[in-house]
Amino acid sequence: MVSNTNSLSKDIEDELIEPQLNILLTTDEDDLRPVYISGNFNNWHTQDSHFVMEKIGNGLYHYKFSNDFVYPEELLYKFTKGDWSEVEIDKYGNRTPNRVCTQNSGVRKEHVDKWRRNWLPFKPNFLPKVHLISEEFEIPQLNKTRRIWALLPHDYESSNEHYPVMYLQDAQNLFNENAEYGNWEIDKKLAVMAEYNIGKIIIIAIEHAEQDRIKEFNVGNTILGAGQGKKYIRFITDTLKPFVDKQFRTKKEREYTGIGGSSMGGLVSIFSGIMYPEVYGKLMIFSPSLWVIPKMDFSSVDFSEPGDTKIYLYAGGDESATMIDHVKKFKKRMIKNEFVSNKMKINLSINMLGKHNETYWSDEFPKAIEWLFFNTKDN
Repeated sequence: MVSNTNSLSKDIEDELIEPQLNILLTTDEDDLRPVYISGNFNNWHTQDSHFVMEKIGNGLYHYKFSNDFVYPEELLYKFTKGDWSEVEIDKYGNRTPNRVCTQNSGVRKEHVDKWRRNWLPFKPNFLPKVHLISEEFEIPQLNKTRRIWALLPHDYESSNEHYPVMYLQDAQNLFNENAEYGNWEIDKKLAVMAEYNIGKIIIIAIEHAEQDRIKEFNVGNTILGAGQGKKYIRFITDTLKPFVDKQFRTKKEREYTGIGGSSMGGLVSIFSGIMYPEVYGKLMIFSPSLWVIPKMDFSSVDFSEPGDTKIYLYAGGDESATMIDHVKKFKKRMIKNEFVSNKMKINLSINMLGKHNETYWSDEFPKAIEWLFFNTKDN
């Protein structure tokens, strides 16, 4: 297969007589996903339709820069299958350096050995430091205790940096290898993000209340009955966050503070943002249980002060018959007020094959963190 590809590549190379720069890419691993070029010429955007390569054979791709393309002094770039979770890697699974090109015409031949899948593999030395804050952290609002973890950047102890913070529900399913239904593998995903210099963040992981989980995440009176969600949200905001800000080197402001979760954990995170827009500037909402409050009204919610709010909203098409419809209506209601829509950014991510489980939330997690907190950097 390799020899056939090389032969076809040579034939095409001989036919490329345009003055523009042409890139010919061969790869040992091929599938139906398109290949994109991402670089310093398009802010490292990973799904830029202007820079998608043409598949011209098995494991063979071609791209020709346009006549009016403005070449930087050095063209820096990488190949991806759509985002940084599926970026090129070498045959040993290592990160590859940026490719560098100074020519403005002719043919440049490139080769990719392998592609990342779902952000893996990871390097152990980049894993976050998992710190158990308490086996029995007191929740005075509910007269309960809870186990809470902090995942600190891998070099936290050797640096003086301050970090943004994301509060996540359902810690049992975030990084526990023995979780019954699998886990998000956020520790491994954070390791890959650190390796690629995407950004460093502190994750505060709060274990759910087991048999009382639904009651604790249910806000107000809903079709599930009376919930304890408002008290739980006040715990995170009034008790846990001040403790975390005092205990760790955090960036305390709302633009560096997020809250998120999936399913009922996503629902209670929505209400956290509604109740305390001055505290949470980032919401990470995966597969929210919007069916619990199907007529949720946001017309009276004031997200206009004190600053912009970013919401990463994800749903899978294979979760339920109504999931996609619910999240689309949720987005529409959130930005119904024209003034609020100017202050709010919502990234709606839909995977039509996505199911209601940790595997799909795991894949979405680093994408959400990057969009919510960090600008794409040279990778």
